[in-house]
Amino acid sequence: MNYSDLCMQYVASGIDLLEKLINVHVCRFQMAAEPVNLNEFQELARLALPKMYYDFYAGGAEDEHTLKENVEAFHRITFRPRILVDVSRIDLSTTILDYKISAPIIIAPTAWHKLANPEGEVATARAAASCNTIMVLSFTSSSSIEDVAASCNAVCFYQLYVSKKRDIAATLVQRAERNGFKALVLTADTPRLGRREADIKNKMIKPQLKNLEGLLSTKVSSDTGLNLEADAREAMDASLSWKDLEWLRSITNLPILIKGILTREDAIKAVEVGVAGIIVSNHGARQLDYSPATISVLEEVVHAVKGRVPILMDGGVRRGTDVFKALALGAQAVLIGRPVVYGLAAKGEYGVRCVIEMLKDEFELTMALTGCPSVKHITRNHVRTEHERIHSML
Repeated sequence: MNYSDLCMQYVASGIDLLEKLINVHVCRFQMAAEPVNLNEFQELARLALPKMYYDFYAGGAEDEHTLKENVEAFHRITFRPRILVDVSRIDLSTTILDYKISAPIIIAPTAWHKLANPEGEVATARAAASCNTIMVLSFTSSSSIEDVAASCNAVCFYQLYVSKKRDIAATLVQRAERNGFKALVLTADTPRLGRREADIKNKMIKPQLKNLEGLLSTKVSSDTGLNLEADAREAMDASLSWKDLEWLRSITNLPILIKGILTREDAIKAVEVGVAGIIVSNHGARQLDYSPATISVLEEVVHAVKGRVPILMDGGVRRGTDVFKALALGAQAVLIGRPVVYGLAAKGEYGVRCVIEMLKDEFELTMALTGCPSVKHITRNHVRTEHERIHSML
């Protein structure tokens, strides 16, 4: 190497180092800045988390078509605002299973919050209590049922998967009842685990499953990572069917909501077997890719149920306008998952509170600008779907 080449190498190294230093300072500035929407919380979480953990939270199944559609389907719904309505006072509050909450925004069950923040689900529950809303504690929580219950006075529901060993589910249900949980959320769309390719590539390391210690194997392999499919086969029962709802109802007095409904047929069946509520969900697009965006099938479920049980929905909610659209199409409330984890990763308990309050503020503004002084004033006539837009052009 001649002298000129050596000089160029040193210059290139210096530029590379300078770029890295600039990137570090930009990241620190972004972390310090107060986000103004949920997308900015996602970027803060991406900067804060190891790539393996961020990919786990952010990723979906296979091509991630449904992951994108969950968000984009909301964009294709537009408003039909009403004017000259007295909106000097706006009431966001609503009631879910007799529990009054400050707004129709509930925390969805998401796994392993301690990957995002050392306080984990305890911090999330405290934020739920502070915001006067409901938290659904995940089956794969990294904090125990008992620790979450003792941390605050939040209204909590418990997410349940049913394994082949029915005594495991029975034990978890008893613990939830004993610790004051108010309802069960049976997740019914996971006979097998969806193919999440980011986790496969990253060899995702499994954290301890606090609530399953002594019930299922909770060993962690730092060499091979998480065998997701093997874990799912042990924790879930692929033979679970509608007749098992009768067994579940026989072991608890808690109301049971079923999560994972996407069709009118399943919605009708759910009502027939006596569920207390339905959650329209495609599992955050983490199970079956090319399943429909939840907002796109919400009305189908609403029309099938005919008001017999409350209907909630999750998937793709990123704006207060999305909350309004879901309610206009018949949901009683929405559940948010990833945004809560992003807030937790970025700013801990405070970040979760910020995410919820940000959505509430946007929702309140949407209500004011559409002429709705309370949740009960939101009607189907306030929105126009893509199908209606196309039909009007014919």
